[in-house]
Amino acid sequence: MKKITVVLVALLSTAYMNAQTDQGNFLIEANTGFGGLASHPASTSFRLVSVDGETDFSVGAEAGYFIADDLAIKVGLGYADADETFTFKGGVKYYLFSNIPLQIDIAGASGQGNQNPLWLGGQGGYAIFINDNVSIEPGFRYNYSLNQDFADVGVLEFNVGFVIFI
Repeated sequence: MKKITVVLVALLSTAYMNAQTDQGNFLIEANTGFGGLASHPASTSFRLVSVDGETDFSVGAEAGYFIADDLAIKVGLGYADADETFTFKGGVKYYLFSNIPLQIDIAGASGQGNQNPLWLGGQGGYAIFINDNVSIEPGFRYNYSLNQDFADVGVLEFNVGFVIFI
C-alpha cells in the first residue's frame, strides 16, 4: 500500500508542474526512435543502426514556442547520413492536463532521389518532469505517408523524448 501511495503522489505532483508550458515559453526537444524503419526518411530523431557492418546514424532536434498555455507551435530539422537526407517537420504540440503531450505534424525529406517523401504524423505519450524545466517523454508515434508512390504507407514507432523548457 505504501508503494502505491508513493506512486500516486508522484504522478499527481507532475500534473501540477505546468509553469513551463505557459504561454510565451519555449521548448527544445530531442528524441530517440525505436521500431519502424531503421532510417525513417523524415525523422528528426537520433538513431544509430548497424547492419552487416555498415553503421548509419540520424540526428535532429525540434523547438517550439507556446502560443497559449499548454499549446506550442513546433519546427524540427534533421539529417541522416545513409542517403544524405535532410529532414524537416512542422506542427503543434498540446499538453493535455499539462503532462500528456499530444502532437500532430507534417514531416518531409529531401535527398530521396525523385520521391521527396511527405508524412502526416501523430504522437502521444506521458511527460515525466524531472524538475521545473526538464521532462522525459516516452510515447508512441504513427507516420502516415502522403505520397501515393512511396513504399511505406504507415510507420509505428516508440520514441523517448528529452525536453528542456525555457
